[in-house]
Amino acid sequence: MHKGLTTGQISRITGVTVRALRYYDRIGLLKPSQFEGDTRLYNEEDIARLQKLSVLKFIGLSLEEMSTVMEIGSGSDLRSALQLQKQLIRQKIDHMESVVQAIDASMDYMEQQEQAADWEELARIIHMIRTERDWGRQYQNAARLQARTRLYDEFSTNPQGWHRWFFEYMLEATQELLSSSTLPLRVLDIGCGDAALWVRNRERIPPRLEITLADASPGMLEAARSALGAAAGGFQFRQADVMAMPFADNEFQIVIANHMLYHVEQLTPAFAEISRVLSPRGSFFASTMSSRHLREMEELAREFDPALRVLDDTLEQFNLDNGAELLQPWFPAARVERYPDSLVVTETGPLISYMTSTPMNAGKVLKGETLEQFIDFVERKMADQGSLAFAKDMGVFTCRKL
Repeated sequence: MHKGLTTGQISRITGVTVRALRYYDRIGLLKPSQFEGDTRLYNEEDIARLQKLSVLKFIGLSLEEMSTVMEIGSGSDLRSALQLQKQLIRQKIDHMESVVQAIDASMDYMEQQEQAADWEELARIIHMIRTERDWGRQYQNAARLQARTRLYDEFSTNPQGWHRWFFEYMLEATQELLSSSTLPLRVLDIGCGDAALWVRNRERIPPRLEITLADASPGMLEAARSALGAAAGGFQFRQADVMAMPFADNEFQIVIANHMLYHVEQLTPAFAEISRVLSPRGSFFASTMSSRHLREMEELAREFDPALRVLDDTLEQFNLDNGAELLQPWFPAARVERYPDSLVVTETGPLISYMTSTPMNAGKVLKGETLEQFIDFVERKMADQGSLAFAKDMGVFTCRKL
């Protein structure tokens, strides 16, 4: 599309009404980027933005929510944006199927009992419908995770990749467990997120493992199921808070907390619970980063604006520097293994997307004209140096329950 299209032309080819397009323009959701005299014209980027708006409306976001999430992941390429939208739609489909199953179960109960469903059945359906209705927040979380994953995948200097390295390390560290018996080994991945660890290693998973994927967010569990696809049938999925887990004492031989403990509000009950559900001589793997992780990225942001913040402060709660001391009361022999890696970034877009994806103030500050100025600043730095290098300092604590 070399020449921009008018509002009427866009309406005819997309089916979005002229009234809706003009309203999006007026409230700032979608302003045409080109002008020809007094005529406002839409370009290719505007069409991509309209497509994103259509998906957000389809999954049920309000105009206010749509406005909040429109810029999340805006620096991503179109393919990545479409992949994210597909993932979220699948999550909504899974959620709607769960609601249908709840309604079917209630109807079956009514037929068997030859009476109306009682209030507990109806309350269960209401709860199911209302669970994880914040699709805007889910979109933001997924977009932020996608931005970080893309930067790591494209510009990390270690070709093995974190998930492959971590999985291989765990297999080696649990070789004694794997070879000592023919019985199944029960594995708990607490705070599993989108199950990337298992998706990226699915062909290497030993058949003896009985794996439970647990997360506090039902939405994340839906994302994990969707990501695993046909392989999901080989996993158990449980909603669980690490500070109060619904599992029996000594239930698992292996527990994994992959880059999640620094998000936990209270580590003491979390460690107590992990120790409780881990069997004697079982292994606990807790991965995290050090305070030096990506420090050059923070320095780059502060050089542009001393008030700009990128790196999440929550990392201070549990990192490679303080982790052994925090684990000591439950796992006194914890040892750390570092993952050798760094980032050498040669493209501005993925870097900006990463920096604005964190919970700190970069995403709020870097908007509009300020964002354009920051992009120019980063591009000049990259042109001068050829690339931008960032230290990565990640690793895993290996613990054994005595």
